[in-house]
Formats: sequence, C-alpha cells, structure tokens
Amino acid sequence: MNASAFNRKQSTETGFTLVEIAIVLVIIGLLLGGILKGQEMITQAKIKNAINDFNGINVAVTSYQDRYRALPGDDLNATTRWTVQAPGKGNGDGVILGKYKDNDISGTGGAPADLKESNLFWQHLRIAGFVPGLTTGTGSGTPPPNAAGGLIGAESAVVGTNGLGFTSLIVCSSNLPDKVAIAIDAQIDDSNSATGQVRAQLQTTANPFTDPSPATAYVETGVNQYLVCKNL
Repeated sequence: MNASAFNRKQSTETGFTLVEIAIVLVIIGLLLGGILKGQEMITQAKIKNAINDFNGINVAVTSYQDRYRALPGDDLNATTRWTVQAPGKGNGDGVILGKYKDNDISGTGGAPADLKESNLFWQHLRIAGFVPGLTTGTGSGTPPPNAAGGLIGAESAVVGTNGLGFTSLIVCSSNLPDKVAIAIDAQIDDSNSATGQVRAQLQTTANPFTDPSPATAYVETGVNQYLVCKNL
C-alpha cells in the first residue's frame, strides 16, 4: 500500500473532529434552548388565559346583574324571559345552589333543570350573550374548560363547609400547575394562598370540590396542581 492510499484509509477511520463536535453541541444547545423557551411561553400563555378567565367572568356576572337585576343561575325569571331557549330557573335567593363542579360537568346530561344553579349559571350567561357556548340542550350548562385541562365554575361559599374561607360568590379554576397558580395570585392579589380575593387549594385529585380552608402556602415542585378561586 503506498503512502497516499494509507493516508486516505487512515482519514476515513478517524472519529469526529473537535470542530464537528463543537457544531453538534451548539445545535443541541439551540434545540434545548428552544424547548425551554417554548415551555416558558406555554406557561405564560396559561397564566394569561387563567387571569383573563377570572376577569372575563367577573365582567359577565356584573353585566348580567346590571341588565336583569338577578344573579345568573339564580335568576327566577329566566324561564319566562327566554321562552325560545326554555332554560331552567333559580329560586332568586341570591345564592348559587351547588358546587362549581356539581351536576353535569361532562356535557352529556341535557339542559340543566330548575334549581341546578351551578349549571344554570353558565346557561343563563350564554343565552344573555355574555359568554360563548351552547344555549340549549346538552352542554348548555356545562362548565367550560380552562387552558390547563381543568374546569371553570361558580359556587356560593359557605364558611366551614366549602369555598376556601370565602363568604361570597366565587369562581374557581382547577388543575392549574403550581407556577400558574402562584403567578395568578401574585398578579391579581397578595401572593398568599390563604388570604385575599384569590385563594388556592392543593389538589390531590383532578377537579376536586372546594375545601373549607385554603392551602397554607404555595409549594412549587413542578408537579403540584392547585384549585384557584377568586371572589366576585
């Protein structure tokens, strides 16, 4: 074998050069940076969507009360006002009967009946045009999903029974990742899960009912999920 052939064979058997390895590492770094940046953008989008949900529902409820002098879901005159959609009616006592995830949360149980106020809450708002969604039949009273795959619902808090220590109408959003829950409280309220107009409950199951008391503190582990509620 002559020297030229030997050199060609030797060159084909060598591994990656330092330059090639450096290029690969740079590409890997760019890919990892893009993935991390994408995850952060997703988290920020969830935070923004959750805050918009709370603010939007607050505006919708206030607008409904201004227009009809009643609380959606509890509206005693809904049946006679909207004869085409024929919704159920509440009892007009100023309280939402049931919990935020009571009754039909699957969208399979037909239109909500009289006094199924936690579902009628959504049907009344939809018929009035304050929130999007079906206005008649199955799904018309189903709580909408949030950006984290949880539920958004309303209930009247009762001290010692439910509602995280609130004493008013509250809107709750479930299955929120810890980073999202912490950011919501920080941006809207006092960053404290147990006080203020935003309170939270550490979840052990998906879409839990509200506890009588809120979480003692937020704990960010990367896997914790919270039920976050805000008073209206």
